[in-house]
Amino acid sequence: MNHRLAPTPFTDVNFVLDHFHSQLQALLDSELVGIYLVGSLALGDFNPRSSDIDFVVVTSTEIDPDRFTALQHVHAQFAAINSPWAEKVEAVYVPASALRHSAANTSHYPQIEKGTSLFLAPLEDGWVFQCLTIRDQSVSIIGPDSRTLVAPIETQELHASATMIVGRWIQQAAHDPTWLLWLRQAEAQVFVVQTLCRLRYSLATGTVASKPRATEWARKNYGDPWASFIEQSLTKHHGSGNISQGEENTTLAFLAFILEEIQRSAAAIR
Repeated sequence: MNHRLAPTPFTDVNFVLDHFHSQLQALLDSELVGIYLVGSLALGDFNPRSSDIDFVVVTSTEIDPDRFTALQHVHAQFAAINSPWAEKVEAVYVPASALRHSAANTSHYPQIEKGTSLFLAPLEDGWVFQCLTIRDQSVSIIGPDSRTLVAPIETQELHASATMIVGRWIQQAAHDPTWLLWLRQAEAQVFVVQTLCRLRYSLATGTVASKPRATEWARKNYGDPWASFIEQSLTKHHGSGNISQGEENTTLAFLAFILEEIQRSAAAIR
């Protein structure tokens, strides 16, 4: 199995990746198929001050309870060390079968997000977009060419996933007060705006882009009033506080606008 000694230009990041590679190789042995960098390290906009280390671990079978407990220990040990990356690792452990992105999947897989311990959860709603990243843009730490693991992804699959994500948010906005409470947090609103921009970028280009690149693309392509709204969402309120009622209304209008754009785009390819 091939192993890249310096997969990124960042020495401290490579140290983290080498640490996890050695730990996971020892724990998973022949069941380890590959480790693939995704996120900003794969998409080209990594910022050492603000980015996370994101990777996907592919195994030949699902992680059993004993190995899950051992994986929890691996991540807990790393989180306890004196490293700026101690709580900035995001990973998901999936069997190769989960990379068959068109198949419905309700299984729970080991995952870790920034500031959490390892937990079991279903794959994210936009998993097909992660599969697209793994296939076309990931960086292999160890393992075969990712294109041998992930089949080509049809445009219709991307549209179906994007429609589900945005449509669900619109339904939650209309019927779930707790979702609106979440949206009113500035950090959550920025997440929604960036996600909408990334979804629309992927549908237009057939690729996945980092948040900065996708939001810049959306600003240029949509113009005002959306360009100004996107800019304000990403600069004025990033990180703390709550958004105003007017900004909430505009965010909901942007949701509806993006859903219309997705539906129009889907109709054009039928």
